[in-house]
Amino acid sequence: MTSFLKEVLDDIQKKGLDISELTFILPSKRAGTFLKDILSKSIDRTIFAPEILSIEEFVESLSELHYASNTELLFSFYRVYQELTPESEQETFDQFSKWGQLLLQDFNEIDRYLIDADHIFDYLKSIKEINHWSLAEEQTTYIKNYLAFWNRLKIYYNRFREALILNKKGYQGLVYRQAANSLEPYIVSHPNKKHIFIGFNALNKAEERIIQELLQQDLAIIYWDIDTVFLDNPIHDAGLFIRQHLKTWPFFKQNDFNWIGNNYRSEKNIHTIAVPKNIGQVKYIGELLDTLPQADLKKTAVVLGDETLLMPLLNSIPQKVEAINITMGLPLKSVPLASLFDLLFKIQKNHVNQLYYKDVVAILSHSFIQTVLTHENHNYGNHIINYIQSNNIVTLTVEKIIALAKAKEHVITTLFQSWENSPEKAFKNCTQLILTLKTQLDLEKSKNLLALEYLYRFNQIFNELQRYNETYKLISNSTTLHYLYKELLSNETLDFQGEPLQGLQIMGMLESRVLDFETVIISSVNEGILPAGKSTNSFIPFDVKLENGLPTYKEKDAVYTYHFYRLLQRAKNVYIIYNTEPDVLNGGEKSRFITQLQIENIHTIKHSIVAPKVEVAQKEPKVIKKTETVIKRLQQIAANGFSPSSLTNYIRNPLDFYYEKVLKIQNFEDVEETVAANTLGSVIHQTLEDFYTPHKGHYLTEEHLKQMKNLIDGNVTHHFKMFYKEGDMTKGKNLIILEVAKRYILNFINKEIETLKEGHQIKIIDLEKELDILVNIPELDFKVRLKGTVDRIDEFDGTLRIIDYKTGKVSQGQVEIIDWEDITLDYDKYSKSFQILAYAYMINETQEFSQTIEAGVISFKNLQGDYFLKFGIKPSSRSRDKEHGISKDTLEAFHRELKKLILEICNPEIDFIEKEVRKF
Repeated sequence: MTSFLKEVLDDIQKKGLDISELTFILPSKRAGTFLKDILSKSIDRTIFAPEILSIEEFVESLSELHYASNTELLFSFYRVYQELTPESEQETFDQFSKWGQLLLQDFNEIDRYLIDADHIFDYLKSIKEINHWSLAEEQTTYIKNYLAFWNRLKIYYNRFREALILNKKGYQGLVYRQAANSLEPYIVSHPNKKHIFIGFNALNKAEERIIQELLQQDLAIIYWDIDTVFLDNPIHDAGLFIRQHLKTWPFFKQNDFNWIGNNYRSEKNIHTIAVPKNIGQVKYIGELLDTLPQADLKKTAVVLGDETLLMPLLNSIPQKVEAINITMGLPLKSVPLASLFDLLFKIQKNHVNQLYYKDVVAILSHSFIQTVLTHENHNYGNHIINYIQSNNIVTLTVEKIIALAKAKEHVITTLFQSWENSPEKAFKNCTQLILTLKTQLDLEKSKNLLALEYLYRFNQIFNELQRYNETYKLISNSTTLHYLYKELLSNETLDFQGEPLQGLQIMGMLESRVLDFETVIISSVNEGILPAGKSTNSFIPFDVKLENGLPTYKEKDAVYTYHFYRLLQRAKNVYIIYNTEPDVLNGGEKSRFITQLQIENIHTIKHSIVAPKVEVAQKEPKVIKKTETVIKRLQQIAANGFSPSSLTNYIRNPLDFYYEKVLKIQNFEDVEETVAANTLGSVIHQTLEDFYTPHKGHYLTEEHLKQMKNLIDGNVTHHFKMFYKEGDMTKGKNLIILEVAKRYILNFINKEIETLKEGHQIKIIDLEKELDILVNIPELDFKVRLKGTVDRIDEFDGTLRIIDYKTGKVSQGQVEIIDWEDITLDYDKYSKSFQILAYAYMINETQEFSQTIEAGVISFKNLQGDYFLKFGIKPSSRSRDKEHGISKDTLEAFHRELKKLILEICNPEIDFIEKEVRKF
């Protein structure tokens, strides 16, 4: 394959031109790098390198203006806006910035296409007057102000343009207009300078005027890269612009057109691949690269239609790819440090000294902050987080955080102190934070080179913002500062280091201009990406753009059509990948380019639907071996005592038991913004204990229970403060839960009163009774204890009852069993039965029953009918007969199952095997 650039250089050498004296002008800097490389291989003698410029560099040199950044342009424009707009009608910089950027884009287009600005703005004004019935005798204030704005657009444009030219600066369009107007003196001062324009397609009017004038003066040669297939087809968008140039440029009426190639019809392997999801595309590219020979990788380009896929792609590149050159940079907004400043801006947005705990924890947990909050092996960030969680703090003051920081008070002050809507204070704090982080990272500089580069770039951003603020004094609050920060950040990239001419090339579509590769892999070939499709971000309506020769979405689509087909012209192997499952915000169905390739029928298109080989780990249950150390720990647990809840935890999932009891890993306790179920249960249990304790050993009376009702409000509130600590119970869901707790207790006491009125007797025997017994297991050579706390023991009409309170809903079926073996196998059905039987067993071992007893659950969510849900044994699942009492036979049967369970837990031959836990 002979590349387009090589063909151009060969033709120049045939013409006998002195390459050293030429000025090469290309669409991009990247193309210039490849041109130098081909030039070095095409000549056999030492020469001075020619001048090689991108079109933007050449135009800038012609205009004698310098490109200004978007942010600087916005500030300058706002200053002009303030000068020309009556004070009563002026918007704040925040409001202005929303539409100011849009208007700057329109100014840019108007100048690039050399449109008469006065004409187009008068045209727009006339349209708006017609639309808003301005000829009516009386106009509202709103209509007057609206029309006044459109009247002033022309004045804004002219004054803004003058101000920029005075400062030798400009946006791209202004630079282009000035260059076109400055061409004559340039030609006079460079009468013998030869310009070589290479690989252009869509030109704006300013570029057309410059190139045509240089061609007419015999100071330029232009080389087009177009194929006869596209040029001869009057409706093919890939040839749209060059057909127009060929038709309308006077130069081509008398001179040859260089060049019309015939490369597209050459044999090609074109493969379109349908892959689900973006990540599937990059995984497939990785697989594809792995199949290519090493030698072919040097002639291969991966062109990303969606440039946000760069990082996933880099993680999918196979190891065999030794050299990679990435033409696009890593967006600075994607680096870890960006998330830290996003968190700081989030806190400052509505800073009222009371900070939300999640925002505080997010900052303190950030990897960069963790490093600076460590002092003498103590991490003050973790200390503050633990304090927040243990005290259930939802909001806390800056002063409180600073007080907890102790030795790191200065860092916490920098992070959380209010900027008070003062940009100066914001710059001071952010700069101080960057310096603090730098000091810490410098301690191990060799390990933190990349992090230090991040810091340097962010320091540059804040320095630039500070310079703008000092110059224009328009940043008045944190919201404006954040907007401008994001604007600057979005344009910043970290460049990858590498040899630009070696290895696999990874680039965006625009970077591929003028370049040729034997193997081309193009991703994200979907509508909305390639091509981008319709976009209406402009003050100028579609029909006005057509009327005045401004580009519309059709021309923009044609630009990408040309780039797409130009990549295919000289390629031998083409892989076109598209997403079969795009989301609403990320492109649509497969691109029209693919359909067009199929309809043209020039090449045989191989199509396939691929599911990339994404390695998905099979969900294998985890298995923990019982080592000697684990067995010793189990013996300690047994000696201290198994609790009914720990045993049911083992039944539910042996791995949870292992983590919690053997390794002593506690469940992470986050701050309860809304009262958790276990907190509600603790409050109700404690309140009922307070109410019934004075009546231990006595029969309950209606009077006792009525007195309890009067104490509900105070006791429940007191216990919520005790268990919920500094959490707020005065509003929202928490207030509802507080009232629910009161209602649960009230309903329960009312049920107890109803029971007494029906002639029953209730005697309170004990409350929250702690039980601890030895379990007789001869097979084990160590002691095993069982311990627990039973909520209530009473006598109901002379029958001893063991009661377990439950704040959740429990049904009668959950306290009944059919087959004893199931009680240690099915957690969901029998965990409640297991617990109450364990309590009954322990009480019997403590004081042997002389009579049948009852055990059961009182569910506060299920207080209808007989609210005491008794344990029962059913002969079969279909039988309605039940045995509710707990006899010695019942306890012996339970002892057998308990013994089996404990033997299983302590058996070194039976591993801890993970169970799948049902989630509701």
